[in-house]
Amino acid sequence: MTKALRKAIFPVGGLGTRFLPATKSMPKEMLPIVDKPLIQYAVEEARAAGIEEFVFITGRGKGAIEDHFDHSYELQEMLAQRGKEDMLVLTKEMLLEPGQVAYIRQQEPLGLGHAVWCARNVIGNEPFAVLLADDLVKSETPCLKQMVDVHAEAGGNVVAVMDVPREHTNRYGILDIDSDDGRLASVKGLVEKPDPKDAPSTLSIIGRYILQPQVLAELDRHTKGAGGEIQLTDAMIALAETQSFYGRRFDGRTFDCGSKIGFLAANVAYGLARSELSAEFKAEIRTLLDEVGA
Repeated sequence: MTKALRKAIFPVGGLGTRFLPATKSMPKEMLPIVDKPLIQYAVEEARAAGIEEFVFITGRGKGAIEDHFDHSYELQEMLAQRGKEDMLVLTKEMLLEPGQVAYIRQQEPLGLGHAVWCARNVIGNEPFAVLLADDLVKSETPCLKQMVDVHAEAGGNVVAVMDVPREHTNRYGILDIDSDDGRLASVKGLVEKPDPKDAPSTLSIIGRYILQPQVLAELDRHTKGAGGEIQLTDAMIALAETQSFYGRRFDGRTFDCGSKIGFLAANVAYGLARSELSAEFKAEIRTLLDEVGA
């Protein structure tokens, strides 16, 4: 019987150097898409998929993330006094309940695999999700919920995947597949950043994973891979040799908010999707395009 998915890991210890100077004193995960920080989108996606326990792998200077999901008594009192009930509801909706959240310091930036390994004592012997807040997925059904549905049916390990141009396979972890019905691919292996001519497919993993706890034993070896870091992909390669592994082509669009272009595109897409902003925002965009002659 497949164990229900209850726990999720959010690796948020990165320095965000591509967004300096904005991230000098602000965690990159707190950068806003319209009026909501990236990390809140990830947490809301996890909640919508039934996640009950939230594990943040943090580092120095990440206190703003903890504060964001905690009570702000002064703010809440001020909003209540001024009758701003809608804003008060918003601040309360983002709170995580006591005992539902854990913050763990990674201490050293040794890679994504190391960040996941840091949560081993909280995860125990349960399947768990990993969400990278940089990869923002805009979809009608949350991406992780789509993956949870597959996990409930088939068990094993599930990663979110999308097709990329073959010439870009050397930027991603690529699946080596047994079968593919257009929605779900059965995986026999993974290759980290293969040369396009050697890539076994064009199915690339994005920052959503459902993994069995045995991956933690692989990570416990602390084997260093690309860049001298402990890579999660390397541990998943070992897992795929002995366990069922699936790639879910998710319905929706992903924005790489670790890049400036992806971040700007996400703000435009989410801004246009907001009914109270859309008309005025479109007008502003048209004005700006006219000004630059586009």
